[in-house]
Amino acid sequence: MLRAGMREDVMKSNTPWMCVSCYYCTVRCPQDIHITDVMYTLKNMSLEAKQYSNKTAPDFSKTFISMVERYGRSFEIGLAGIHSATHVRLATRLPKMVPMALGMLTKKGMSPFPPKRIKGMDQLKKILKRAKELESE
Repeated sequence: MLRAGMREDVMKSNTPWMCVSCYYCTVRCPQDIHITDVMYTLKNMSLEAKQYSNKTAPDFSKTFISMVERYGRSFEIGLAGIHSATHVRLATRLPKMVPMALGMLTKKGMSPFPPKRIKGMDQLKKILKRAKELESE
């Protein structure tokens, strides 16, 4: 679509926001295209140009990144809580969400407490800082 001159359509697409950055597509690509990197670039371009179809995915991404910057890892309850408080009609969705959340908590799929910071947070912060510097060049 970019090559076809459909930049605005690409920027407003939700596709890059669906990428979970697992790098599976990049590893498997027979043309050796770094698809995950393309998705990151498209997300950044979309944010910079404020061209996205709705704020849900960009806000979710920003919240996820803030959790990683704070703890060095994801914090599912915090992420779900912040996301739900800002983007979900809790009155209609909460009754459906409670059984799933209870199941995850009781099966230790999620902890209600913030995670411990990873070892080497200093190194992670340096890596993230350098990544932001490279991104702005």
